[in-house]
Amino acid sequence: MELNNEEMMNVKGGAISFNIAALITGIATGLVTFLVGVWDGYLNPNKCK
Repeated sequence: MELNNEEMMNVKGGAISFNIAALITGIATGLVTFLVGVWDGYLNPNKCK
């Protein structure tokens, strides 16, 4: 089976949804890391040496 140009342009792949999921996971991980750092700094306010 061969596809013509119009049919090839209509092929849908899964790369976009994977990239969106990876982006959301990265943002969520960064946000959790930041909040844990803020919480740790609030509970244990040691100065840098």
